[in-house]
Amino acid sequence: MGAQIFKNIPSNVGDLVRDVRSGRIGLPDLQRPFVWQDNKVRELFDSMLKGYPIGYIMLWESPTDYFEKKIGIGMNTKTYEEPKELVIDGQQRLTALLAAMFGVKVKDKSFKEREIKISYNPLTREFAVWTNAFARDTEWISKISDVFLAKEENAISTLRRKFISDCNEGRAKKGLALLTDAEKDRIEDNMNALLSLFDYALPTLEISYTADEEDVADIFVRVNSGGQKLNENNFIQTLISVYENDTSDEINRFCEESRIPANNTSYNTLLAVEPSHLIRMAVGFGFRRARLRYAYMLLRGKNLETGKFSAEERQKNLDQFKHALEKVMNLNNWHAFLNIVGEAGYISDKLIASSNAVVFSYILYLIAKYDYHLDAMQLRRCISKWFFMSTITMFYTGNAESEVEKQFADLRGVHTAQDFVAYLDRVIETRFTDDYFRITLPNELNTAYAISPAWCGYIASQIVLNTPMLFSNTPISKYFVLGASGTKNAIDRHHIFPKNYLKNNGFESDRDRNQTANFTYLDYATNIDISDDPPIEYVGRYREKLGEEAYRRSCREHALPEDFEKMEYPRFLELRRTLMAQVVKTAYQKLCEQ
Repeated sequence: MGAQIFKNIPSNVGDLVRDVRSGRIGLPDLQRPFVWQDNKVRELFDSMLKGYPIGYIMLWESPTDYFEKKIGIGMNTKTYEEPKELVIDGQQRLTALLAAMFGVKVKDKSFKEREIKISYNPLTREFAVWTNAFARDTEWISKISDVFLAKEENAISTLRRKFISDCNEGRAKKGLALLTDAEKDRIEDNMNALLSLFDYALPTLEISYTADEEDVADIFVRVNSGGQKLNENNFIQTLISVYENDTSDEINRFCEESRIPANNTSYNTLLAVEPSHLIRMAVGFGFRRARLRYAYMLLRGKNLETGKFSAEERQKNLDQFKHALEKVMNLNNWHAFLNIVGEAGYISDKLIASSNAVVFSYILYLIAKYDYHLDAMQLRRCISKWFFMSTITMFYTGNAESEVEKQFADLRGVHTAQDFVAYLDRVIETRFTDDYFRITLPNELNTAYAISPAWCGYIASQIVLNTPMLFSNTPISKYFVLGASGTKNAIDRHHIFPKNYLKNNGFESDRDRNQTANFTYLDYATNIDISDDPPIEYVGRYREKLGEEAYRRSCREHALPEDFEKMEYPRFLELRRTLMAQVVKTAYQKLCEQ
């Protein structure tokens, strides 16, 4: 039998909640979005009151020497500077208990603070998710936090007497009999039963600080109690939350503001930023590490050479992380980069098939700016080409970490701005070959996948080339501007050969009818006008309306073969895929000339 790296600690709900409130136990979910629905919290308390098991808590012992340092700054209720243990499994469960019992606010998926309010009926021993109806009903305690806070303030008798008084007043208004002595006794018993949940036994495992990160992750997966799987991002967010709470708040604020239109914020139309994105950016820029498993070792205080942990090493690494994060969250950097991405044609999240391209390209932008000191013009040119290439060719899809680690290794031998630009150009040239545009890209366009990188790259190319909408004089880019569409899309993907037309001509499969090469964007009015008309019919109308020269130009700009309306459908798809690939090539050449 191997050495046991964990121990069982007899614990109850009260002990655990007190330790979280004091800071002795670090609970990062108070800073991160709480994913449980309120009804699940209600079920948790109902199970406890019925004596059912509710799982366990897993803690990870602090790896550094622990001193019970007490602080008292302002209204801070925590008495410990640093946690003795971090919550590894059971974070949502413990967050639910703390929030419902003591009114501690949590964050929703948009990082907005909210209160979890669970109501309790001390006559029937029922729990319910708070509503205005329960708040008005005098036979319900509106929030169980009122009871636990009253107990903490030695005011439970006062609360009980007031509840009984309010209950009698409510019954009198309804013409009902007042509470009997037996009902008053039941109220007292059931309030005590609620308070006794503080003594509810909650099995707790503590993993020794000697266990390494891989051991802890493996343990979590093997004994996972049904919660969210722990990954490197969870580790790092946990460490930042408990050791650098202000930094954690800044990360969450940046993420929250990326979703809300406002000046001088991180808001953008490309990416709703998650904490994991910022962590990866800071780790990549600050430590030149793409694999996050190194990052959580560093932030936990591990010297990668000696393998030893220390508070000094942890602080040094945290400082380095924070320094990188400052550059990552600098709004001038962030928006300058996003503008470059926009110049590459990617002006909407509808065109971003993978967030990795944004994350890793931003790391490269920061490296280019701060390590190689490229000026604004050089940055715009080389990063726009890089983003264009990496997104279309799925450079950061699949085993992205390995690809980026290789890139970091390559850059160790690159020392000047000129060499850096030349290096990126060489990598781009290995992807954007003549065969890529002639063979590979047309093959990648042979798909029915609605948001394929090849399709998005084609639309981005039309934006780079300032292409008007098909059969229109208005640039496509206008229709991707936020607010242009209201609640209804201003543009729609439209079948060039309509679905019903194809079905009537023997094409039964959606995969055949929904080929990427059979789509184009149309404004709402044109889409309605064309409807299900066969190409031979609607082409004639628009040819006459636009005039021959304007019609032919519109077809060229939209990769439509000459006289496509007369073609057999398979031949049309084959020719259009080739022409779409050439549109992408032309857009790339324009980026090279800027």
